[in-house]
Amino acid sequence: MTGMMTALFGGVGPDWTARQVPVPEPGTGQIVVRAHAVALNNADASMLAAADPTSGGTGTQYQAGYEFAGEVTAVGDGVTIPAIGDRVMGTTPGSFAQYVLADHRHVLPVPDELGYDIACALPTGLLTEHGALMTGGFRSGQSVLITGATSSIGLIGVQIVKALGAGQVIATTRSAAKHDLLERAGADTVVVTGEQDLVQAVLDTTGGDGVDLALDHVGGSTFAACLPATRVDGAVVNIGRLDTAESTVDLDALSYRHLRVAGVSFGFTRPAELGAVIAAAGEQLLPAVTDGRVRPLIDTTLTFDTADKAAERLRSDQAHGKIVLTVP
Repeated sequence: MTGMMTALFGGVGPDWTARQVPVPEPGTGQIVVRAHAVALNNADASMLAAADPTSGGTGTQYQAGYEFAGEVTAVGDGVTIPAIGDRVMGTTPGSFAQYVLADHRHVLPVPDELGYDIACALPTGLLTEHGALMTGGFRSGQSVLITGATSSIGLIGVQIVKALGAGQVIATTRSAAKHDLLERAGADTVVVTGEQDLVQAVLDTTGGDGVDLALDHVGGSTFAACLPATRVDGAVVNIGRLDTAESTVDLDALSYRHLRVAGVSFGFTRPAELGAVIAAAGEQLLPAVTDGRVRPLIDTTLTFDTADKAAERLRSDQAHGKIVLTVP
């Protein structure tokens, strides 16, 4: 008989609600992971708000979470890797639970050097930033601009491009107080957009040419500024919309510079594609994770019992890094 487990659900109110549900069983190509720690993402806050019936939300109830780390306890037909007992970190909807059902292609091995509380905060950053770099055609030695670099995923991005041999890493922040944080992460140049013009600052530090590749986490006017800050035949990849999803761009900057522009969102609607992105990120980045060159910044570590405080911290926009929940 299937046992029961604790999982966190949204759609009841402004915070998650703990509920007892059956432990999942793996189907073909799936694994079950006994989660030891899970990490919050910005999407968790927006989903909570959209489903909250007390403030005009849909009232649609759902098992929350996307990012986890733990030990494989069961595998379905056709799964040879990972094996039962393996330590893994991964991404899947419904990961805020004691046992997580996931596609076997959507996990990576956890290096022995990492605890679960650190490992759970890595998968989204690793796959998203590496996938965006590959979309932009990144090559070792190139210069890279990373906007919104003090976000939890942006900080991982700075470390990744440095570990992969970027020639110059330029990172942006709105606050001068976060200048040193970006330098410690590996940025060669920090642009404080609250005090400097982004385009001019990038051109000044690249000899007037602009960067080879821009990774934009902000959207809005920042995305538009990435175009004239990117060199001829360069590339701009939008990853996030921390500001707004709408942007008005200068088509002359786009056309005269012969820029390639792309957007990425590695969701779960294309399981094979996401699996390929995760596998490539693992192959290229696990050595840097193992030796400490790539590490998530952890803002707060709480427990399932205090998940409401975690949600409050996420909504505050004051977190510096990832928020982690340990799983009982």
